[in-house]
Amino acid sequence: MAERVVGRRAEEQAVIDFLDRVPHEACALVIEGEPGIGKTTLWLDAVDRARSRGFRALSCRAASAESVLAYTVLGDLLSDVDDSILADLPVPQQEALDGALLRRRIEAHDIDPGAVAAAFVTVIGRLATENPLVLAIDDLQWVDTSSASVVAYAARRLPPGAAMVCTTRTEEAAARLQLPSPDGVQRIRLRPLTVGELHQVMVLRLGRSVARPALLRIHQIAGGNPFFALELARELGAQSRGTVLSLPSSLNEVVRSRIGRVGAEDVLLAMASLPAPTMPLVARATDLTPDQVAELLGEAEIQAVVAIEGNQLRFTHPILAHGVYGGASAYRRREMHRRLAELVDEPELRARHLALSDATGEPQTIEALDAAAELARSRGAPAAAAELLELAIGLGGDTPERRIQSATYHFNAGDAERARAVLEETVDRPAPGRLRAAALRLLGQWSLLDGSSHEAAELLDRALGDVGNDLALRTLILVPLSFALLNLGQRDRAALSVDDAVASAEAHGQPDLLSQALGMQVLVRFLLGAGLDEPRLQRALELADPQVPVSAQLSPRMHSAILAAGTGRLDRARLELQAMRRSHIERGEESELLLFAFHSGLNEIWRSDFAEATLIADDAMERALQLGRDLPLAVALMLRAAIAAYTGAEHEARRDAAEALAVGARCDSPGLVTVWPITTLGFLDVSVGDYDAALKTLEPLLDTFKEAPEGTEIFVAPFLPDAIEALTGLGRFDDAEPLVEALERNGRRLDRPWMLATGTRGRAMLQAGRGDLRAATSSTKHAMAEHERLPMPFERARTQLLLGQLQRRQRRRDTAAATLHQVLETFRRLGASAWAARAEAELARGIQGRARGPGLTATEERVAELAASGMTNRDIAAALFVSPKTVEVNLGRVYRKLNIHSRAELYQALQAWKADVPDHQR
Repeated sequence: MAERVVGRRAEEQAVIDFLDRVPHEACALVIEGEPGIGKTTLWLDAVDRARSRGFRALSCRAASAESVLAYTVLGDLLSDVDDSILADLPVPQQEALDGALLRRRIEAHDIDPGAVAAAFVTVIGRLATENPLVLAIDDLQWVDTSSASVVAYAARRLPPGAAMVCTTRTEEAAARLQLPSPDGVQRIRLRPLTVGELHQVMVLRLGRSVARPALLRIHQIAGGNPFFALELARELGAQSRGTVLSLPSSLNEVVRSRIGRVGAEDVLLAMASLPAPTMPLVARATDLTPDQVAELLGEAEIQAVVAIEGNQLRFTHPILAHGVYGGASAYRRREMHRRLAELVDEPELRARHLALSDATGEPQTIEALDAAAELARSRGAPAAAAELLELAIGLGGDTPERRIQSATYHFNAGDAERARAVLEETVDRPAPGRLRAAALRLLGQWSLLDGSSHEAAELLDRALGDVGNDLALRTLILVPLSFALLNLGQRDRAALSVDDAVASAEAHGQPDLLSQALGMQVLVRFLLGAGLDEPRLQRALELADPQVPVSAQLSPRMHSAILAAGTGRLDRARLELQAMRRSHIERGEESELLLFAFHSGLNEIWRSDFAEATLIADDAMERALQLGRDLPLAVALMLRAAIAAYTGAEHEARRDAAEALAVGARCDSPGLVTVWPITTLGFLDVSVGDYDAALKTLEPLLDTFKEAPEGTEIFVAPFLPDAIEALTGLGRFDDAEPLVEALERNGRRLDRPWMLATGTRGRAMLQAGRGDLRAATSSTKHAMAEHERLPMPFERARTQLLLGQLQRRQRRRDTAAATLHQVLETFRRLGASAWAARAEAELARGIQGRARGPGLTATEERVAELAASGMTNRDIAAALFVSPKTVEVNLGRVYRKLNIHSRAELYQALQAWKADVPDHQR
């Protein structure tokens, strides 16, 4: 049972209000304050209140000892969870959790820390469905780094019905708790107690009151801190002739005084040097029997310095443990850690004790730290592995190899900033060329993951200069380098680099390296317009080793899914992407989900499943905001903008696309973060019929395309169909011709349905603009046939809209009406409101003579609007798929009905007519 909370009515009410929220939403309560202010007392009260409501509470109290085993806190949190819950996890998560918590040794492969975190999230989700769940952690700032990563991961994914209650001294520790909802975290900072409240605490804890003058002096010295005040009161009671004037003036002094009165110095130091002291281990460390330890701790237990719970020993307050450890001389601390290193079984704990006992960097200590780091890494604790290597570095084992390995572990643990700092220092030091190349390679690959292709290419180029004849490392450098160069538009260099990577990998003979090189080679060649090399891709997939971790962007399996989408096999791509995404989620590989979001989102947009695409984009945005990095945010904004454009939300599309470009400019990766937002804006302009704006928007992409007209894959030139429509709509047929030819030529060469369908549609637009309606209709029907091979309903409807327009121009009104009704139904079903409006307008134009109020017909109004915008008769004819003569006739009627004589009068007269005619009549 928790101690009674005194003098904190507002804080108690905050706890009650917080617990009221727990069954309905994901939330967290963070209790902050200085040491001794009463955080743990309020925390224990919150846990008791939660349990009294029938909530499930998983609790732990983090230890401040310097020798803490990785995943200690995670193990404590799960200690009371039934094994049946843990045994029913997905296999990757179950194996990871068992290995991380040392339940059993996992030999098959190294444990992924992400899978450990994902397993914890799964457990939380299952428990929260049974009863409201509270995760309670005391002293969040002391949580071991491996557990801290898991806790932070789980906080971002807390389901409704799950909550966290934590205490902490530091804002930095509290910042780890980022919940799904930004306002989900409530903070309470405990204030000092008043004189009256301190009096209540003393009566309750000490069973006696203190005279008023002494109470006032204690309050003054302690500053309202209850722990400090209680210690001062005990000190006053312990002095035979004590007065308030003789009281210590600092907390350290009073703690040392209290500890000094209970004796058992070695026993207390052994306890303070261990994260979870037990009676047998402390006895062995002090050459005593357990009974002797218990006897020596008798006075400390009476004085409430320690608590003995069975074989478990603990200090009643962390400040007392700090006082014991800090008060011991450095020699005594080293000697105690030396004895403990001989007694503990776990290699990681043994290595930490050896490090803390060693002042000279003995070889056996360095070796023990290296071995422990490897064990920590293999059980999914890269943060602990990095700490162990940094201990070795600090003891004199400062080598480039250890720094590179430490940086790798830091990066794998999610601390990219620390990883970069370690590597940059390594690169700046004198080192053998191969080691400098290895460091530069990691920096370059991490830059690429961060979206900085320029920086990545520069670093990887430097690495290439230092690699020498190490073929394996050369391959590892060239594969990401080719991808970075492709993003930068350096096509020739990208092709040469990836070919060099394959040659190096073939010469080296390591299958998994050759797999990566071949997969990237297939992707690069495909994007450069050389087509899909299926046998080479299949070889890459067969050579891949599933046990070797590979970044998704360098994985042949990911390349296979991308290429399936790029060749129009969208349903296959969807299944492959979903399977890989599920696998990554199960393993907790959060950083890779960005790539899946981008390609899955595009794939669903092309499939015209805008609802599914929206779910992907929303998830990407949530993760991007949690990660706080530019590239994930740019990707999420790109997807949102594209979906908004297709579904007719023009304002939202322009806003998100503009923001994506602004954020993308900071990413320094033009290939990804400029093409797609610009394509979206160009498509949006075409959707609303603003062809001039569309061409101005797409101009940078068209200029780039002219340099490499063989690259017309949908991933490379998605903007071509919109550029063709805009050019033909403005009567710029000669400018549109090479774009149409490129799509048709490459489509035939590669047998690519998307190129053939959109290219032939563009051909039909050119033919119609030049007056050959029969040829245009034939081309459109050929385009419709290509659409049968392409599961893109929106694009099919867009081509069918052109067919309906051509049928109307040939005065096949009934056939045109039937076609346009189908188009309208498709656009409405897909939720493409802007294009549905275009189909409705076409239907209206087909009803000859239908008046729109007292004056203009639908066709006359549309012709008048375009003429008023400044378009020539030829431009209007191309935009509306009518002849220039028809435009001239309609304009004559408009002039007569509006009683005007020139285009200079048209805009004002048209606006006045619109103002006079009610909407329902127009």
